[in-house]
This record gives sequence, structure tokens and C-alpha cells, in this order.
Amino acid sequence: MATEIYRDAWGIPHLRAGSAAELAHAQGLVTARDRAWQLEVERHRARGTSAAFLGGSALDWDRFARRARVDDTARRCFADLERRDPGTARWVRAYVDGVNEGLAGSAAPEFARTGLTPGRWEPWTPLGVWLATHILFAGFPAKLWREQVAAHLDADAIGLFATDGPGTSGSNGWLVGGERTVTGQAVIAGDPHRWIEDPGVYQQIHLSCPEFDVVGLAVPGVPGIAHFGHTGTVAWAITNAMADYQDLFRERLRRTGAGVEALGPDGVWRRASRHTETVEVAGEDPVEVEVIETDRGPVIIGGPEGIDGEPADLAYDGHQADSADPADSEDPVDPADPADSADPADPFAPPVAISLRYPPRVTGDLGFSALLPLLRARRVTDVDRALDRWAEPVNVVQAADTEGGVLHRVAGRVPRRAEANSLRVVPAWKPGHEWHGWHVPPRAGLTDGVAVMANQRGPAEPLGVEFAPPHRAARIAALLAGKERWSAADMPALHTDTHLASASPLLDHLDALDGLTAEAAALRDRLLGWDRRMDAGSADAALYAAVRGAVVRRLAAHPAFAALTTPPAYPEVFRPWLALVPRVGFALEHLLRADDLYGIDRPAAVRAAVEDVALRPPAGVWGDTHRLAPWRALEPEQPYDEPGLSGDHDCVLCTSGVPGVTDRAARGPAARYVWDLARREDSRWVVPLGASGVPGSPHHRDQLPRWLAGDLVPVVTDWTRLKKETDV
Repeated sequence: MATEIYRDAWGIPHLRAGSAAELAHAQGLVTARDRAWQLEVERHRARGTSAAFLGGSALDWDRFARRARVDDTARRCFADLERRDPGTARWVRAYVDGVNEGLAGSAAPEFARTGLTPGRWEPWTPLGVWLATHILFAGFPAKLWREQVAAHLDADAIGLFATDGPGTSGSNGWLVGGERTVTGQAVIAGDPHRWIEDPGVYQQIHLSCPEFDVVGLAVPGVPGIAHFGHTGTVAWAITNAMADYQDLFRERLRRTGAGVEALGPDGVWRRASRHTETVEVAGEDPVEVEVIETDRGPVIIGGPEGIDGEPADLAYDGHQADSADPADSEDPVDPADPADSADPADPFAPPVAISLRYPPRVTGDLGFSALLPLLRARRVTDVDRALDRWAEPVNVVQAADTEGGVLHRVAGRVPRRAEANSLRVVPAWKPGHEWHGWHVPPRAGLTDGVAVMANQRGPAEPLGVEFAPPHRAARIAALLAGKERWSAADMPALHTDTHLASASPLLDHLDALDGLTAEAAALRDRLLGWDRRMDAGSADAALYAAVRGAVVRRLAAHPAFAALTTPPAYPEVFRPWLALVPRVGFALEHLLRADDLYGIDRPAAVRAAVEDVALRPPAGVWGDTHRLAPWRALEPEQPYDEPGLSGDHDCVLCTSGVPGVTDRAARGPAARYVWDLARREDSRWVVPLGASGVPGSPHHRDQLPRWLAGDLVPVVTDWTRLKKETDV
């Protein structure tokens, strides 16, 4: 049969073909037509070539992608896929062929603006896109922050800042078993929280061939439907497990002629892989990048001479490399040697070099062998077997089928190694930090007929260090407990809940204040009577956010934290994890509740903050400043008036600004879904903007009003209700 492309009223593609390979080709083709600019941006990001047309703002990412060997790892993983699973490799190739066909002659306006011509996708490009999208997902730079805190405060302080901090991504998800629904069949619902991007990070799509018929949310540039799908008889969804599966190693490096050597845990210097690459930068001179890889992994920070050839600030990690004296080539590790010291303030410490060890670089497997079995799944047992092949990111998965089967498990590859590897940057020259196989992914069940996943400590707890505060998960569970029977139509009320449980510590401090000025006392009393809902139209929510921001800035400015105000001279890509004010903002409830906070007078800080806000209160409502701020690789020629938002970081409606820095929200629900196992046609979904990535298209932003209101659009699977676009 011919491959057919249909559209529904929202411009969502529905594809029907005679085989899985033909369908993959069609998926690549229609994605390139709808998202040509986005696909090319992602291809260049995976290769570390985006600065060539985006300019200096993209240079730091390109440096990181080159040094982390993203493109090379994708090539290795695809070569391994061809050996282990040639059927999936052919399917990926078919998708790539479709992308190249769709990109040919693309008239996306961004190409003309930048002078960029769409390039050629290689068979491994989808794997590179996947890896580039998720390599920071586990938040390994948090280990750099912990090093900072331990060096300048103490190890106990690390826990004070432990939270779902900046740069991480999470989600809400819940499964309601058939015994708790009006139909007797399960319902799965939720929303992935990611950076809101334009075009969106998820693509609504319907894929149908004799082997399978699946609706779900695809990642543009990657074939199939990995994270959220419904085959008619089984549905699945994921959240970030918050597992720790990437390690950072302090390396002792030295130059030997044109090469570089690294000291291993056996006390032997070994040759490291080394070469240089050139990064082109639009409007600027090219930049040379030295790419070094040790037996642990690629060096992503510094090198034999430190950061960018300059010795690092010895107040932070100055002990991470060794001298370049070739005479030391047989020098064993000596705990009494200053160069082997673990003291970050050691004046004899050599420069900084840090390598990254991450599973696909070690195994040559990105888990793409799970993708086709997921599409073919008919029962939760099929989903379960498919997920045994999953690699990264590590997720908590929920699934249910029409026969009453349910699944709640972790999927992904987490290495077994010393606990120190998960907590901090560990010395490459010391034994005891090697990997020894993989953890068995944990499993869990339902409680009172439901399971809730919101990045909290749950089944993945043995695999992680820092998790999201429990507020979102607890709120969803409480709401579900409030009614005995649920329907798919009930779920948007949970998606849009704005109750902020994390406000309690600050409000408790306010309640204890006395002797305030009349204006400040009135503000305190008003906030104590507030319903704790972060609604866009709430003036009280705006007042709370203003007081919270003022408290955050005062705590961050205290001399006790002075050494943390200037992050080390690491690449900009890691700065979200190292900036003090955001760290204080996201950990505020821990900092306010701690028995002692390094002598900081927290009641005085709260008092000063409420007095300041009382003198200059915000004039409007929360939505006036809490506005959508999507990331775009290229700003539109005609800027959009971005709307005000309800929600906050710890609400179920998780729309995240950065307390103390900005109320504008760059993170939030990148999609919402409700999978109904009784009738797939009663399922619903929505994305923040629209199905099309082409500015000016009627489907570029047509779902935005629904997304803002908490409404969903229908999932259509009846081909007679669709409009045929073309045969290919």
C-alpha cells in the first residue's frame, strides 16, 4: 500500500503505511516538513557545530559537545546497533532517509535568515540528537556544586541545598487502576516538565501499519514513540527517575611531546586519546578545541594546564591533576604527596581536569533496541520486556493494559560503584571508583489502586542522591484519594492544580514576626490568610513571590555564603548548577527549616524582606511577571506577547521561574496527556504551542490557549475523521 499522510483539525500528523520501515520513512519525512529548522538545530547541536550559524552564544555548548564526544558516541552506538540489532538499524536508516527527503528544498524562513542550508542526516544522527538532548538530564554538574559547598562550608551543608535544582528536568505522572475508575479500565495521565521550546520538544503523532497502531509523543529527530504512547490495548508514560548514572573524575594529566598521559588508579601513566577540532563561529574567528579522553572518559573541563590553559582558583578543586614532569611517569600515588592531597585549598595543587564517564560511551548502547518493541507492545508484559533494553535516560515507567495488567518500574542503566562516585568528583588516580556491572532496575506496585510518580523518592531511591521535594507527588496522591472513582475527563483538574505546599516554611517565619511596621504587618496578615494557590490572577501569589524573592536574595548575600557567590571558571554550560542565588531559591524551605544556618539570622532576613516588599509591593497579579519564556535557537522577527502563567516550581502545575532571579518561566509542562484504556478515542493531549514548527502556520501556536486553560485536544484514531494530505 502507499504510505498515506493525514492531518486532524490541529494539524497533528497521522501516518499509515504497509510496513514499519515505510512508516519510519514517512515519520522522518513529515517531521522534516513540520520541523525542518528544529531538526537542523538539533543535528548541529549533536555535532557541536551550532555556533557556525547561531554565533558566539552557542559556542560553549559546541565546546562541551565536542569534548564529551557526543557525535562520536552516537556513531559508536549506531555501529553497535547494526551488529546487535540490524532490523532496528534498518528502521532508523529509513527514518533518516525520510528526514533527508523532507529537508531537501525546505523553505523554513529561519534558513534564509541565517544563510544556513539544510545538511545531510547520517544514520547515527537520531542517536546523537537523543544523546545531546539527555546528556545533562541526570544533572551530573550537581557534583561540581557539592564540591563547592563542601570546600567552602562543609560536607553537612550539601544536604541543605539538596533539591530538584536548576538545570534538572522532571515530570508528573499517575496511574489509576481499573478498580478506581468509572469504566473499570485504567487511566494514565501526567505531564513532562522540560524547558519549554519553540518548536516544542514533543511531537504529537499517530503511526499505523500492519505491525502496530500507536499514538503518542515523539521526540523530533528520533523515530518511533519512546516516552508516552498508547497502542489501543496498552499505554505507557515516564518521568525522570532522578537516578545518578554518570561520574566525574579528577584527572592528573601531563603532556609528553605531542601527546597527553593520565594517571590511573594502578599508579601507572597511560596515553590518553588526544586531538584538536575547530569550531566555526558566525561573525567571529574559529576556536580550537582540544579533545582528550582518558580510560575514565572524555575530559570535559580543563586539561593539563587547567581551565583554558590557566591554573584554576585554588579555592576549588586545585588538586585535580599532576605536574607535567616526565620524570614522574613511574611515580606511584602517595597520600603524603601534596599533588595527591584531597584538600581543595592545597597551595601545591596542580591544575583542574575533570572527565565524564557515562554509560553509552562505555557500552556503545543508547537503548534504541527498545523502540520497535514498544511500538509493537500489546500488554504490559511486552512493555516490560522492551524496557529491559532501555539505556538512558533512566526513567520511572508506568503502564497499563486492557486486561488489567499494570506496571510501575525503573528503566535504564545505572552502574554499580562506590557511593562516593554518586556524591562528588572522585580522583581518577585512586582505586575503588571503578564500575562493577549494573543495578537491577527496581519495581513498585500500586497503593489503594493508584501509583504516583513526580521525581520524588520512590522506587528509584536506591539509584539516586537528590530527588524532587515530595510536594507534587503528595498533592497528586491527596487529590486522587479525594474521590473513589475517576474518569479520563477528570484528569485536567489535577494537571492544573496550583497549591504550593512549599510555602509553609516562609509563612511560618512570617507568622512568628512581631513589631512590624503597619504596612508590613498588613502584608504579613494578608499572606497568612492566602489560600496558597499560585494562580495567574492572584495578587496574593504575586506578593508571596515578591517576599520569597527578597528573602532568597538576602540569604544569598549573607557573608556566610560569600565564597559561593563567584562560581569557578568552568564552562558556561555548567553555570545553572553553580549559581548561588538559584541554589538558595530552590532550596529555600530546607534553608529556612535547618536547625542552624551558619549563624545567619533568618527571622531578621524575613523581617527585612517583608518590610522591603511592603514599601514597594508588586502592582499587579502573579501572571503579570510569571510569564512564559520559551527557548528559541533564533528569536522571531516579530516577537510574540508571551502569556502570564499559573503555577510554580513545587505546584503540580509546575511552571518554573528562578526565585530571587526572575519570575519568567522557561520550564513547565512540555505536553499533557491522558491515556484512557477503556476507549483510546477518549484519550486527550496538548502541547504548549502547536504541531507545526513553521512560524506563521495556523498550527504553530493554536494549542497555546488550550494549554494555558488546562484543556486538552482529542486524540483522533478514526481515519474517516481525518483529512488526507498526500501519499508518499
